[in-house]
Amino acid sequence: MGQTGERSEIVFFDVETTIPTRAGRGYALLEFGAMLVCPKKLKELHAYSTLIRPANPSLISPASVRCNGITREAVASAPTFADIADTVYELLHERVWAGHNILRFDCLRIREAFTEINRPPPSPKRTIDSFPVLTQTFGRRAGNMKMATLAAYFGLGQQTHRSLDDVRMNLEVIKHCATVLFLESCLPDVLESRVSPKVAARRSRSVGKSLQDKGLSDMETASMLVSPIATESDEEKRPTTSSPVATCSSEGSKLANPVQYPQPQTTCPAALSEASWSTGSDFAVLKPDKS
Repeated sequence: MGQTGERSEIVFFDVETTIPTRAGRGYALLEFGAMLVCPKKLKELHAYSTLIRPANPSLISPASVRCNGITREAVASAPTFADIADTVYELLHERVWAGHNILRFDCLRIREAFTEINRPPPSPKRTIDSFPVLTQTFGRRAGNMKMATLAAYFGLGQQTHRSLDDVRMNLEVIKHCATVLFLESCLPDVLESRVSPKVAARRSRSVGKSLQDKGLSDMETASMLVSPIATESDEEKRPTTSSPVATCSSEGSKLANPVQYPQPQTTCPAALSEASWSTGSDFAVLKPDKS
């Protein structure tokens, strides 16, 4: 994984955290997982996952364990966030970030974690949040649009609620949704689309115009269609029951060991501007403040 150049890979990432037990108590990171994906071939290029030992282990309450299965014993020998900060920074900084409901949860937790160790947080080129994007484009045909529900809809198996597993499942869900939307746009009179007739017609005209402009046949062209996101989602990201790494799950299966990633020789910039929220024309965006 190079440290220079355009950094054109998309980084899908996910975090697992403690569950605050009272008002005013924040979250503590317990796990971070990420994978770099080639945007042209949708191929996994690199993966990294690790448990994280919080500064205050008492934050891992019984309620927290019930939600994500990560115990104090599981993270006792894990690195602290300060130990892995360079790795996380190198993976995230100046890349396109992607994930499910990350604008409302994961991005905030990453910024908080860097702030706690007095380090400037990484900044993304763009941030694609698949929860609002798929809610708008794919619609609620799959129910509440949570990752587990979408995975069940497409028969992709059960969500493990482990960072790297969830990241990989996220990409597969996006592939499946994009394929269905493409087929519905190409064959609106054949497939029973659950999007509005107006949207289906607009997508169909867009595909047709692209084919005419390029002089290509239907079989030679593939296009991922993305519409503007919904302005606000009603889903709160909540960690769900899982088993700690290297221990048996409730079903008796063992989780794979986290993929080990060498510590990069990275020097963080002396200062980075605070990130600010904005909305792009085709997906949710988190971009650096230019002021």
